[in-house]
Amino acid sequence: MMQFTETPPPPPPLYQISTFTTLIPMTKTQIIHRSRPWPIGFPTPAAAFGAGGNSGLGDANCMEQLLVQCATAIEANDATLAQQILWVLNNIAPPDGDSTQRLASAFLRALISRAAKSGTCMMLAAAVASSSPAISTHKFSVTELASFVDLTPWHRFGFTAANSAILDAVEGFSIIHIVDLSLTHCMQIPTLIDAVASRLAGPPLIKLTVAGATEDIPPMLDLSYDELGAKLVNFAQSKNVNMEFRVIPSSCTDGFSSFIEEIRSEQLVRGNNFTNEALVVNCHMMLHYIPEGTLSSISSFDAAGSPNSSYRTTFLKNLRRLDPTAVVLVDEDADFTSNDMVSRLKSAFNYLWIPYDTMDTFLLRGRGGGDSGGSKEREWYEGDLCWKIENVVAQEGAKRVERAEPKGRWAQRMRNAGFRGAGFSEDGVAEVKGMLEEHAAGWGLKREEEDLVLTWKGHNVVFATVWVPTS
Repeated sequence: MMQFTETPPPPPPLYQISTFTTLIPMTKTQIIHRSRPWPIGFPTPAAAFGAGGNSGLGDANCMEQLLVQCATAIEANDATLAQQILWVLNNIAPPDGDSTQRLASAFLRALISRAAKSGTCMMLAAAVASSSPAISTHKFSVTELASFVDLTPWHRFGFTAANSAILDAVEGFSIIHIVDLSLTHCMQIPTLIDAVASRLAGPPLIKLTVAGATEDIPPMLDLSYDELGAKLVNFAQSKNVNMEFRVIPSSCTDGFSSFIEEIRSEQLVRGNNFTNEALVVNCHMMLHYIPEGTLSSISSFDAAGSPNSSYRTTFLKNLRRLDPTAVVLVDEDADFTSNDMVSRLKSAFNYLWIPYDTMDTFLLRGRGGGDSGGSKEREWYEGDLCWKIENVVAQEGAKRVERAEPKGRWAQRMRNAGFRGAGFSEDGVAEVKGMLEEHAAGWGLKREEEDLVLTWKGHNVVFATVWVPTS
């Protein structure tokens, strides 16, 4: 499966089905025996589900075009056209099909959710929504989550690259203070503790500060951060590493303002008594949940001094005031920031085919028993993806939190805030390459100036960058 930037001409207009009243989820077998006529101008079901499910309407490019047309119809409140395309998509994109069909099915669900909130499409979408199961996101145990993030390099890439950069940055310090803003609930930290414990100079004190989990953003954990911290401290002790764990209640919705303020206040109280303490801020796929909109007001703590600053700009400038030893920023190399839903849908479709494709490759490689339909791991993985897709497509305002930005835009934000790129050592790059060799063929690594980029079949997936304050 490839990226879908090239799209074919729109399919012929759908014929008007005046007797259509509801949409009923159907299997491929049921499609063949349906009583409703197939719209004129579209390939027959046999063509749609040709060899490999990738010909006719089963083709990813055509799926994308149908989704775009449907999204445009919903935004225009054209219930007649929207219902026709939704019906076709409902028939050709089963949720248990191949990776392209499952991807399209997730977007179909998101469009139905969007339609249910808008004008004359409400009754149309309600009929389908009532027969569609709600998105299910799993609450992981620590063991399950550790296994979950190891499925693909999606997170492990960032863990490996960041840990190597952190070890380079803290060399010679007796105290390592790690401020962890991570989507994966500190799953990166055990490997870092292991690496710190083996340093020739002897293990220093690790102080780990995390922002309290206040949003229901997948992946979700089934225990409190206090319990998680206790497990991490015990693990560190087993490695003869002294460790302190602290949770500061905060939220990405306000740019972690109270979180950064408390760390800054601690610095002011301690004055110059922490010269042998390295402060490293580890940002793993969390910063894109900070709203990029404009602040209505600026607190007295804010360093920006302008009522027109965005939450992201304010966060980075306040981060710079902490004068950290290093900042590691890892995130998805995508753009979900457009105010236009149709544009966001295109961008998301052309990016999120990757995790669906990689999951099929992973299961075919052996783990999951080869039973892709019954794999709990895939169910959990794609449940989180469905949540992401619905948030990108169906939500607006404060509820739309999936607002990823590409690497170049984050790099400019960091430079504007007073940071410069530091890059990765050759040893760090070698570690990342070694990690990728443990996974299926198709994963790759690109070096773009000082930065590292994880790729799948040549397409950018996740980037890793290291930053230090400018002098």
